[in-house]
Amino acid sequence: MASRFFDHGKLERNVSLLGIAALIVVAIGGIVEIAPLFWIDNTIEKVEGVRPYTPLELAGRNIYIREGCYNCHSQMIRPFRDETERYGHYSLAAESMYDHPFQWGSKRTGPDLARVGGRYSDEWHVQHLKDPRAVVPESIMPTYPFLAERDLKAGDMAAHLTALSDVGVPYSKEDVAKADADLVAQADPSADATDLVKRYPKAQIRDFDGDPGKLTEMDALLAYLQMLGTLVDVNAAEPQEVER
Repeated sequence: MASRFFDHGKLERNVSLLGIAALIVVAIGGIVEIAPLFWIDNTIEKVEGVRPYTPLELAGRNIYIREGCYNCHSQMIRPFRDETERYGHYSLAAESMYDHPFQWGSKRTGPDLARVGGRYSDEWHVQHLKDPRAVVPESIMPTYPFLAERDLKAGDMAAHLTALSDVGVPYSKEDVAKADADLVAQADPSADATDLVKRYPKAQIRDFDGDPGKLTEMDALLAYLQMLGTLVDVNAAEPQEVER
């Protein structure tokens, strides 16, 4: 029936005509997908509990990226039964809304880490990073013992937070002013962290690497890993639309 109105043979034999037809089809598909976005305020639903990273968590995240951990570990649990049973509740877009860059993806040489926070003790993580085979015999992960030996040199965290606030991360002026002090305070269990926890709810305050005498890269990386997936009560939180 369709051949009465359109000669497919002619279209398939004419490269120029086929190219024009393909362009028209792609353009229509693109408009159908993109046009609705102009009539909604935001594509990300705000979820209660999501907050920006603390300076120490942010420094740990920088180390995570520096060491290429994202090449083997994704942070995106997809809504499939096999994934949710193994890793936990599927990832919410809002949980990565302050990531620059985000750590999504599906490449997994190792397990997904989107909800690894609190799943293992600090001691387990320290041993795992120093010698992965000591806790997971079949692991092919490289060793990172130097993280426990290197003093954390995060640079000017105030400048880092300022740069992130310029791209939309809601750090307050107080957060920026206290960034360097917050970095040290989070890993010092003897410090008064009342104000820090007030500005960063659910921030974990303690010595992470087992050596309270110094602040190391291990402290920062563990602060980041132990936070992942812990900010949102995924079973109780009802998504709310972001206000512009």
